[in-house]
Order: sequence, then structure tokens, then C-alpha cells
Amino acid sequence: MKKIALVIAAAVALAGCDNKQAQQEPVQEAATTAAAEVSSPAETGQLTAEDAKAFLQSAQERLEKMAEEVSHASWLASTYINVDSQYVEALASERYTAMAVELASEAAKFNDLDLDPDTRRQLTMLKQGLVFPAPKDPALTAELAQIGSKMQGMYGAGKYCREEEGKEKCYTLTEMGQIMANNRDPKLLEEVWVGWRKVAPPMKPLYERQVEIGNAGARELGYDNLSTFWRSKYDMEPDAFAADMDAQWNKVKPLYKALHCHVRAKLNERYGDDVVPPNGKIPAHLLGNMWAQEWGNIYDVVKDDDMEAPYDLTELIEQSGMDEKEMVKVGERFFTSLGFKPLPETFWERSQFTQPRDRDVVCHASAWNMDGQDDIRIKMCINKTGEDLVTVHHELGHNFYQRIYKEQPFLYKEGANDGFHEAVGDTIALSITPKYLKEIGLMDEVPDESKDIGFLMQQALDKIAFLPFGLLVDKWRWQVFNGEVQPGDYNKAWWQLREDYQGIQAPVARTEANFDPGAKYHIPGNTPYARYFLARIQQFQFHRALCEAAGETGPLHRCSIYNNAAAGEKLRNMLAMGASKPWPDAMEALTGQRELDASAIIDYFQPLMAYLEEQNKDRQCGWE
Repeated sequence: MKKIALVIAAAVALAGCDNKQAQQEPVQEAATTAAAEVSSPAETGQLTAEDAKAFLQSAQERLEKMAEEVSHASWLASTYINVDSQYVEALASERYTAMAVELASEAAKFNDLDLDPDTRRQLTMLKQGLVFPAPKDPALTAELAQIGSKMQGMYGAGKYCREEEGKEKCYTLTEMGQIMANNRDPKLLEEVWVGWRKVAPPMKPLYERQVEIGNAGARELGYDNLSTFWRSKYDMEPDAFAADMDAQWNKVKPLYKALHCHVRAKLNERYGDDVVPPNGKIPAHLLGNMWAQEWGNIYDVVKDDDMEAPYDLTELIEQSGMDEKEMVKVGERFFTSLGFKPLPETFWERSQFTQPRDRDVVCHASAWNMDGQDDIRIKMCINKTGEDLVTVHHELGHNFYQRIYKEQPFLYKEGANDGFHEAVGDTIALSITPKYLKEIGLMDEVPDESKDIGFLMQQALDKIAFLPFGLLVDKWRWQVFNGEVQPGDYNKAWWQLREDYQGIQAPVARTEANFDPGAKYHIPGNTPYARYFLARIQQFQFHRALCEAAGETGPLHRCSIYNNAAAGEKLRNMLAMGASKPWPDAMEALTGQRELDASAIIDYFQPLMAYLEEQNKDRQCGWE
């Protein structure tokens, strides 16, 4: 799942420097300057609507300029991981955070004014822009930036080393991911699973302190804690947002439970009762993914002997001879077929497509908007696989979204909500169907529907298997932020959620000496995770609406909107809104609905659900 480096989110940053004093002076200067430039109306006690608009214009100009500096520093720190790049990035992050916190505090002074909806929306977004808001104290701002940077650096440089043939061999996370995906030796999988998680325990005291500082910052902005602050960003009450997440999960839970039941039975057949019990929870290391969040890599284990997917996308890529850059070109052509402008030349000059041989980089796929205009990039360590071709489409979805709303005011250069940003590229990826692959020359003929169950099984192993994980990551953080889970129970609470929602269990005993949440990028990377759950719901909702706009009448899983002008226009019009309207308005513009609706997932996977019910009729399903 993928981080966006953009606008206010850029204030979260990375870096690591021990010289706090060297960093505090520019932070203090930025904070003092910010106060001087925006506080005069408050001092007079004669605030007006025009003051609010003038304040917003000045604030956005300054933030946009500073966001560009932070973006470049963050790019440097994640593509050249060393103490110097982290120092530079920490400095930029501190200055940005100090400015953003000061401006957010100033925005609160307009709370009692009668303002037009647009002005009020921008002021609210200014207050809610930071992910981890620092308190006004510049020393705490510096400390917060350093903590985030140190954890990012730990994660990015993390390796697992083992003795092989009398020599030490070290594996990067990318290499470990390949082992988890392709190896079927349960002992080796367990060793690698445990080995990667050794990266996380040193993060725990840093994370505790980060939460403490972030909660103090949230309280200064008028929120009870970071939990309330994070859940307040969705144009609805925080508790109502959490309830809607649960409601959507309950709609799709029967499909997940049916999939879980079938997968467990197949793993039991493969490994036996000693490794995978016939009932209960599935050991996490056997699901083909370091975090057991997506299970598509074990399709070969899960499928029936007579079940064939209509195609193997990795095999098609290999047969085509395309390299990593051409994979990105394929993704670009999908978007341009819908009427989007081609990517700028600087995208091809400045993006990172492959892992450098001479240095550590953060390989986690990400999309970047450096200047709020046309300097857009992706940063990946692309493998020539079907999975990474889908990821390319996902990241380009961010980039094309960023570019099409570039004329919006700075605060509106965001998705309608953060789930929208994640959903766009995945919506496009749902159109990577045999019909599309034939049109672009990767397939000769479109297979008939007899192989659709195999295709839907592949899709479900990623899309449906992900849903409970997408929900629980932020449930854990919300509980940590509001004090419901104390540091002494971080790992216990993490595994309780994973067992309850996913029906999986750790392959070995875990204690509070471990910090397994930290072994997932988005925890040290401070990327909110609810967006990925929302995106899984929204992408099917978007796909159904775009297929209807394209005039497609067949099964939803066979629809591709490639090269369809009507669907492209509808999508572009919605994306161009950015965050200028509440997300229900953007949802309605595309789908005609003003709420989340997981029924599109049920529609898409209906043939598979019928298949799973038949397969599971003599099995004991569930794990409670």
C-alpha cells in the first residue's frame, strides 16, 4: 500500500540528526515570522470575513513554497539514505511543521465568524492538514521531525542476515518479499518472517514519544487526541466515520469468511495439521506476503487442479520483453486513452524505476508531487511482474490525479478524501482485463467465461483478503492515540486485532519485547491507513459507475474502460474537483451516490461467492 508525498502531508517527513540546537533556531524563526505575518487582525479584535480570506491567501502561498522544499528534501532522504540527507530533510520538515502548526492555530481565531462555505472549508482543512501536528514548542517540533526520520531510516535500511554456506548473506525487504511470495518451505518462511520483524523493536520507544508529542499537538488544535483528529478529516463526525467503516466491513465480511475458509482448507491440504490446523486461525507466514495483507501469491496453492486463470500477467510481461520503464509507459497509455495529458518529460528524467546497485533506498512504491504543478514522479523498485504492473497503474493514478487538480488552491490539491487518492489507480487496474490485454497486444484472444472463477479467485486473494487488514491498522492506532491501548500492550493489542478481524495468528509466540506494528511501513512512515480500506470500497463503486458510463452491459469483472471517451470525461471531471467539495459531492459526481456502498464488491465477486459456498458446504468455517 503506497505513500503520497504531497502538499500538507509532506510535513510528516523523515530524517535523523542529534544536533537539536542547530535545528531549533530556524524553527523558532519560522514560527515567529508566521505569527508576525498573520496575527495582526487577531490583535485588533476586529476580525472580518475579508481578514479570513486574506489570511488564507497568504497562508497558502507560504505553505506551498515550503511544501516544495520539504518534498525535495524528503525525496533526497528516501533515495539517498544517509545521515546528511536525513539532516537536511529533518530541517525542512521542522520548518514546515512549525509554519503549519502556527497557521493552524491562527485559523482557529476565525472560528466564530460567519463565513461562506468555501472559506470555512479551507480554514478547517488548514487546521486538519498535518498528520502528526507538533505543539508550538520549537524543541518538540524538532524532536518530532527527528523521530519520524529515524524510524523511516531504520525501516529503509532494514535487512535480515543469515549464514549460508559458511558466509553471512543479508537480504533486503524486497528480497525477503520474493521469498515470502515464492517459497513454500514453512521453516524458511517462518525464519524470514521473524527475521524481518527484528527491525522494529528499536522503534518502539521512538513511537511512544511520537504519540505523546502528536497528542499534545492535537490538543493545542482543539482535539481530544490524535484519534479524534485523524477521524475528523472525512466531512462527518469522527464516531460516525468509524461506524461507517464498520458498516461497510460487515457487508463484505461474509465473502471474506468464505474465502478464509477455502484458503485454510487448501493450506491444510498442502502442509498438514501440524503446520495449518483444519479449523481456527491461519499462520501468518504462509499467505505469500510479509504482512499477510494480500494473498495472491499463494494462488498456486489455493486453486483447484482444474482451475485455470485466463492468463498469467507476469508471464505475459516476460513474453513481451518489456522492461521496467515500458511497464510505466503501458500505464501512461491507459490514462491518455481516457483523455488525460501525457506525463511531462521531467517525469521520465526524475522518477526512480529500479533499485540502485550502490545504495539503500526506500523501495516502498510511492507517487510524488514535488511542486504542486508538473514535477510529478514515482519512486519504485519495479520487478517485471503482474503485481508490479498493477502497482504502476496505482501510483500513476496518484500522479494523474495530482496533475489534473493543479489549478486548485493549495489546500484543495488533495483527493476528495484520502481514500479517493488511493482508489483512482486501482479503479484503472480493474480494467486490466483480457479484453484490454488483447487491445494492447499482450494477448491474442479473449478467453471465454469458463476461466473466470480462476481470475476472480486471484482478484479476491488480493482485494478481499486485504479488507480486514486495511481496517485494523488504524483501529490499532486510534486505540493507541486515545489511550485505550498503553505502550505495555502495543503488541498484544496488534495481534488481538489481527486475530479477531483477519483470523490469522503469528507463527511463533510474540511478546511486548517485539513491536510488530513497526515492521509495517505505514507505522514508522506515519501514513494513515483507513484510506486503503476506503479505496478498496470506492474502487469497485467507481468501476461500476464508469462501466455504466462506458455502456458496458456484461459481467462487472469483464469490463474495461480503456479508450472510452465517456468514462474518461466522467473520471476527469471528478478528479479535477480535488478537495474543493465534500467527498459526498465528488462521489455523487461520478457515481450518482453520496455514500460509500460496498455492494459493488458483492456484484463484482458474485460468481466467486457462489463457488465458495459450494466448496465450503462440508467445512467448519470461522475462527472464533
